[in-house]
Amino acid sequence: MDLSTTYLGLKLRNPLVLSASPISAEVDKVKKAEDLGAAAVVMYSLFEEQINHEINEIDHFLTSSEASSAEALSYFPEPAEFKNLHAEEYLELITRLKKSVKIPIIGSLNGVSAGGWMNYAKKIEQAGADALELNIYYIATDMEMTSTKVEELYIENVKTVKKAVKIPVAIKLSPYFSAFANMAKKLDKAGADGLVLFNRFYQPDIDLKTLEVVPNLQLSTPHEMRLPLRWIAVLYGQIKASLAATTGIHTAEDVIKMIMVGADVTMLTSVLLKHGLTKISEIVAGIKKWMEENEYESVKQMKGSMSYKSIAEPAAYERANYIKTLQSFK
Repeated sequence: MDLSTTYLGLKLRNPLVLSASPISAEVDKVKKAEDLGAAAVVMYSLFEEQINHEINEIDHFLTSSEASSAEALSYFPEPAEFKNLHAEEYLELITRLKKSVKIPIIGSLNGVSAGGWMNYAKKIEQAGADALELNIYYIATDMEMTSTKVEELYIENVKTVKKAVKIPVAIKLSPYFSAFANMAKKLDKAGADGLVLFNRFYQPDIDLKTLEVVPNLQLSTPHEMRLPLRWIAVLYGQIKASLAATTGIHTAEDVIKMIMVGADVTMLTSVLLKHGLTKISEIVAGIKKWMEENEYESVKQMKGSMSYKSIAEPAAYERANYIKTLQSFK
């Protein structure tokens, strides 16, 4: 049975990738994840703001916004509150991981200014990363900021980084675009080697005792996988970029569904934080069991078999499914 897949041009032993999380901050945990079956790991994000602490000097795209990134919640903490390792320690960790494990190490960069993206992208490559994931989330709170300008911000960041490095570059996206399929096409044309669907934007909350806006991080639930499932199904076969599914993937069944709609890999975090790294081997075993029972010989054979272009009624991924779903409730 062949569980191998290809993501960003990297040959992986199976479709299970650790997405950006605190797990990647410890070499021993990454080694354990590898031993349990993880095929690659995405580093936690290195924030441009966390490196230079010069929040007020971010380029004009952020001067009128109160938030720019999923992992930064809805605002940037004060410099004293930064908890990530500094840039040099981050880069050193990549080098240590490359010496300690055989699976690919994917850097994760969250920046805003063109100069910052290029500078740190190069450093991550030089540290030994096999690929780079750009983690972008921009909230246009300025009423004069158009959707076209927002799209241009993403596209220019991809182009800038692609010019700076030779390693594959993926971009982790939110679903909040008016015409997501078109945006995916533009990013593909701009040179993105992969699309990671979708980033979870952690919404702020209000503490009624202190009357302060506070972070409120909630781990994903399996229900959340349905959104990336739909869009991967739609995009499969229409763009060149690799497709990674993230958000809400907790079981072997979730992984299988994502592969069948066209994902090259599936990314895990919440399930591992909830239940521990041994969940990786459990999921791998579950995939093998299902494939044996259903007479599949390889992941390649499964891939895309339930995508938009493969099923008899592709309208199931469109508005027709919305109507059918509502009518199905009794």
